[in-house]
Amino acid sequence: MSEEIEAKKPMGKKRVELDEHLKAYKGIWVFVEHERGAIHPVSLELLGEGRKLADNLGVELAGVVMGPPGETTCSFCHEAFFHGADLCYLIEDPLLTDYRNEPFTKGLTDLVNKYQPEILLLGASTLGRDLAGSVATTLKTGLTADCTELNVDMEARSLLATRPTFGGSLLCTIQTLNYRPQMATVRPRVLAMPDRDASRNGRIVEASLGMVESSIITKVLEFIPDEMQDKPQLPFADIIVSGGRGMKKPENFKLVWDLAKVLGAEVGATRPVVQAGWVDLERQVGQSGKTVRPKLYIAAGISGAIQHRVGMDASDVIIAINNDPNAPIFDFAHYGIVGNAMTILPALTEAFKAHLATVRKAG
Repeated sequence: MSEEIEAKKPMGKKRVELDEHLKAYKGIWVFVEHERGAIHPVSLELLGEGRKLADNLGVELAGVVMGPPGETTCSFCHEAFFHGADLCYLIEDPLLTDYRNEPFTKGLTDLVNKYQPEILLLGASTLGRDLAGSVATTLKTGLTADCTELNVDMEARSLLATRPTFGGSLLCTIQTLNYRPQMATVRPRVLAMPDRDASRNGRIVEASLGMVESSIITKVLEFIPDEMQDKPQLPFADIIVSGGRGMKKPENFKLVWDLAKVLGAEVGATRPVVQAGWVDLERQVGQSGKTVRPKLYIAAGISGAIQHRVGMDASDVIIAINNDPNAPIFDFAHYGIVGNAMTILPALTEAFKAHLATVRKAG
């Protein structure tokens, strides 16, 4: 259903002609994920990116909201407008109070079959991954998962969905040329959060679900709060200090913790460090770990392999510390320090301590 093309390489001169069936599909849709009265941030990030794609294609951007009847569910449509949507498809039904695959899949596929969007985007969250797979299967269309970049081929009106492949050693761009809608999921914090404009408005298109409880196999017996709520939340940290194999041994990793404590930062790590048992899995940054977008990312003893890069290169400022001047991380870091992390980290910690003490005294 899809063609896989190595990233950054041109497709050549071949012209892709859309048949009449595909031409009927128009518009960009973003599924607005929410739980317990709050929209998942990845949906807002996708609305910002979807706005750019819609402007490029000259089409409307729509949000899709599904949930129980009430003001809260309807308010999510307005949040979609505030973050770039022109319209919102709304399905309200008591069966949509909690996420279950069957009713959400039916509701979303029914909307797609009726209104025919050319691109459908979902967050690569636990819920989004589950829903996207079943919707793509039902619609018999292509799905590109865990994307790190989205763009469009204007000639073919084709979504260019870029993601890591071959264990993260390469990036590839995937196109779904002969099927619609074109679907993709994007991990949280990969895309920038758009500005919220409360002056924006749009139209709401209501639809019905058309199901009864007896037709749904899955039943919700109890809600158990996320056990991760008291654990590290790297995707939403403003400052992260990460360490890699260049820290040499677990005892030295304390230097990463010391600097993070002074800066009020979270601690991150590369996969080899996590696999060695130096830190918990929740602190892994990269393709198989967390995707982060902090204001400041300090990488100590990290070479900058693509598996790690895809999880952090959207950081506002990256400071790299490595004793190898040819380390790949210096190719994309904003600032680089060539030297021994075991010497530089304590120096930075003391310098920040002194600076913060001066600021407090002056204040």
